[in-house]
Amino acid sequence: MNDAHNEPKTSFISLRAFVAVVVITGLLAAAMAFGVTGLLVTIFQRQQEARNPFMRVVEVTDDTVDPAVWGMNFPMQYDQYVRTVDMERTRFGGSEAIPHTPDSDDPRSMTARSKIEMNPRLKRMWAGYAFSIDYREARGHAYMLEDQTLTKRQQVQQYGNCVNCHASMYATYKKLGEGDIQAGFEKVNPMKYQDVRPLVEHPIACIDCHDPETMQLRITRPAFREGIRVAKAAEGIEDYDVDTMATRQEMRSFVCAQCHVEYYFAPDESKRLTFPWHTGRRGDQILNYYDEMGFKDWVHADTGAPMLKAQHPEFELWSEGTHARAGVACADCHMPYMRKGALKISDHHVRSPLLNINNACQTCHRVPDEELFARVERIQERTVEMQDTALDALMDFIDSIVAVRKEGIAAEKMERALYCQRAATFLIDFVEAENSSGFHASQESARLLFKAMDYMRLGHVALDESVAIAQGPAQPEDEDNSESAADNNI
Repeated sequence: MNDAHNEPKTSFISLRAFVAVVVITGLLAAAMAFGVTGLLVTIFQRQQEARNPFMRVVEVTDDTVDPAVWGMNFPMQYDQYVRTVDMERTRFGGSEAIPHTPDSDDPRSMTARSKIEMNPRLKRMWAGYAFSIDYREARGHAYMLEDQTLTKRQQVQQYGNCVNCHASMYATYKKLGEGDIQAGFEKVNPMKYQDVRPLVEHPIACIDCHDPETMQLRITRPAFREGIRVAKAAEGIEDYDVDTMATRQEMRSFVCAQCHVEYYFAPDESKRLTFPWHTGRRGDQILNYYDEMGFKDWVHADTGAPMLKAQHPEFELWSEGTHARAGVACADCHMPYMRKGALKISDHHVRSPLLNINNACQTCHRVPDEELFARVERIQERTVEMQDTALDALMDFIDSIVAVRKEGIAAEKMERALYCQRAATFLIDFVEAENSSGFHASQESARLLFKAMDYMRLGHVALDESVAIAQGPAQPEDEDNSESAADNNI
C-alpha cells in the first residue's frame, strides 16, 4: 500500500528536477551564447580600432608646429606629451619643483635645484665658463625652451645654434631656408640667441619626430644627419643615409640622438653645430678629436688651461652599454609601449624608466620591482662614488697647479699639467653631464673616470708632486723585513 501510494510523488519530483535541469541548461547556454557574441563583437570592434589607429579630425601638414593641433588627431599621445610638465625625481636623477619668486628677469614660479649650489666642485671645475654661473637639474621636455631662455647663462652671449635642441626647429629651419632645412640650419648657427628666440614658440613637438602624412619617425636635425654619416664612416660604412638605411628600431634611438649628444660649435664664423664623432663616439675618442683640431670651449679662470665642456652625451654612453648591444632603443625604456583599448602606442610621457618600471623594465626583466630598483641604484651609487672621488682629486689637482704656478715651473711641465687638467675634466664631465648616473653604460663610465684619475696622476708627475709617492717610503738599510713579509702573507 505504501509503495503504491509513494510512486506518483516520486514521479512528480523526478519530473520537476528534469524541468529544472533543462531550464538551467538553457540559461547557461543562453549566457554562453551571449558571452561569445559579446566577445566576437568586442574583437570586431578592436579590429576596427586597430585598423584605424587615429581619426583625422584636422589636417596637419609639414608646417603645423603646434602640438595641440596634432593632439586633435592623436589625443592619447598628446595627453601623455603634456604630462612632461611633471617634476618628479628618482634618487639620482630627475628634478623637483623649487619655489621661485617671480621677478623682472625670471617670471617662473618654480625652478629646478641648482647643481652648482649642491656641488660647488662643479663651479670650480668650470671656473670662467657660463656653466659656473647657473647649472640646474634637467626638467621635463615641457620646460626645455623656457629653462634655456631664462637661465642665468644668458648673461654670456649665446648663439642661435643653442636652440637646435631646445625648441621645435623643423619649421623654422624650413622657413629660413625657403623650404631647405639644411640652408635654414646654416643661417641659424651664427645668429645671436636673442635674434633666433622670437622665431620659435614651442619646445620639441610632434613635427620634430614624425612625418605628418605617414606618422613615421624621421630625422629633422641636419647636425645629426651629418654626424651619424661621419660616425658610420668611422665604423667602415661609407655614404650612410639615415633616411633610407636606418631600421625602425634604430630610428627609435636616432630621433632622441638628435639632441641627447655631445656637440661643439665650429670656432670659425659659421659657428656650425657639429657632432664630434669623426674618430668614434667614446669620450676619450672625442677628446682625441678635439685635441687634433686644437679646439677649446674656454680658458680656465684659475689655471689658464684650454678647457672642454661636455654636454649631455646620453647617446654616446648608451651606445657602449648592454641595452644598445641587445638592440634595445631609447624609446623602449623612456617611451615604452602601452595599451589603449586595441591600440598599442608609445607612451609620450617621456621620463625615467624608474617612474614607470612596470612598462619600461618588467616587459623584459621578470623580477620584482624592488630588485630592479636595487640593481639600478647600485650601479648609480657606485658611479656617483667614483665621480665624487674624481672630483675631489680634480680640486686637489687644480690647487696644485695654482700653487706651483706661483712658485715657478718649466713651461713644458706646466703645459703638460694643464693638458692633464683639460683631459681629466672633460672625461669627468662626460660622465657627470650624462643623465643616467652611469646606468646607460656602467663599465664605460667607470673606464672614463679611471682614465681621468690617470690623467691627474700624470699631471702631478709633471708638477713633480707625486715622485715621492711613486717611489714609496724609504726603508731602513739594516731592518729585517722577513717577518713583515710573512705577516703580509697571512
